[in-house]
Amino acid sequence: MISLGCAKNLVDAEIMLGSVLERGMEITANADEADVLVINTCAFIDSAKEESIEAILEAHQQRLTKRQNQKLIVSGCLSQRFGRELRDELPEVDAFVGLDQVDQLGAIAERVMARDTIELAFADARPKYIPNYDTPRFRLTPVHSAYVKIAEGCNHPCSFCVIPQMRGKHRSRTMESVLEEIRGLVAEGVREFNLISQDTTYYGMDLWLEKAGPRQPVDSMRGPTLTRLLREIQKIDGDFWVRLLYTHPAHWSDELITTIAECDKVARYVDVPLQHIDGTMLARMRRETSRKHIEDLIDKLRAGIPGLAIRTTFIVGFPGETEKHFASLLAFIERARFERLGIFKYSQEDGSRAAKMPDQVPATIKNARYRAAMSAQQKIARRIAETNIGREMKLLVDQPHRARTEADAPEVDARVILRKAAPVGEFIRRRITGSRGYDLLAD
Repeated sequence: MISLGCAKNLVDAEIMLGSVLERGMEITANADEADVLVINTCAFIDSAKEESIEAILEAHQQRLTKRQNQKLIVSGCLSQRFGRELRDELPEVDAFVGLDQVDQLGAIAERVMARDTIELAFADARPKYIPNYDTPRFRLTPVHSAYVKIAEGCNHPCSFCVIPQMRGKHRSRTMESVLEEIRGLVAEGVREFNLISQDTTYYGMDLWLEKAGPRQPVDSMRGPTLTRLLREIQKIDGDFWVRLLYTHPAHWSDELITTIAECDKVARYVDVPLQHIDGTMLARMRRETSRKHIEDLIDKLRAGIPGLAIRTTFIVGFPGETEKHFASLLAFIERARFERLGIFKYSQEDGSRAAKMPDQVPATIKNARYRAAMSAQQKIARRIAETNIGREMKLLVDQPHRARTEADAPEVDARVILRKAAPVGEFIRRRITGSRGYDLLAD
């Protein structure tokens, strides 16, 4: 399997491979040996779609020269969103798998090998599937780190995004399901849990609404929330980190901030994509928040959680973004001094509200704004890294000479380069001796 895209897509890939093993099949790391090759695609932005199409075509060309009887299956967001069109344009693909079928890949692979026709019924429906703690899964992450998907889908109306169209409405797992999964993984030696969904701060709200009904106020229910989930995770025996990814600024609460501060197993790290700071841009993006709300939230987070590292992302070149709007964003980045920050150039997604907006920004301007924002952040990141020199820090070892701090999520953030080798998958304490770009150096 070739899995592209985000961590949420990676969990889908793990579930698909789990269903393959459950059917008695074997998984191989060598594509040339496989009877069935799966491309798990991403369709979030244009570059991701292009990468997915290229991977499909390359896989087909490879099998023509190396293994002509190999079957090719395409899964993931691209398949879910464009399966019907792709079936006509890519007849070389043997089957397209929707997001509601991720736990059925093993059975689908058997049918493909038997030359059965796989229908595309999923192409006309929004996904509803959500995994459980006992869903078979073959983890693709290092043995000491895991992604735990606590919810699926999204209810937000962001004008630049089509994820709700691809992945359906927000639907949370039960607390019991999430806790059982984490307990099992702790027993296997996992030291880091990265909680993911399209919006982790919305976790449980849909379950409250279902229980409350049309006549009962939601706030009278004692339903699941992210705050309650974190406090229950805190009670689980073991030495591990819990990290929050993909939170939404509109759903943070004082209670959640207090909970993180009081739970020492919750990493002092939050990922909260802000996308912009200018009020006009936030309104055009339909972000359900305001500049004042964001600035107040950042102040509350820093005051309420000592030692917190904040990761965020911004979009430059959104339709209608003027030099004044961008200057406002750049000034905010320089003032807020985020520990971790990423920049996306706006991608005009078919089917989104923003794709039809006037005043689309030329690519040359997007590129220039991207470079300016990243240049500003690189200076901030270097200064922040230098403040850690001389400190002794708790690190999680990914490789004998590579580790991460509590402030670094896997794959997207910085690393600590170790002079002396350390045992992989364990926590260690080392003194920081220097910095190199975004990365730190340690004894």
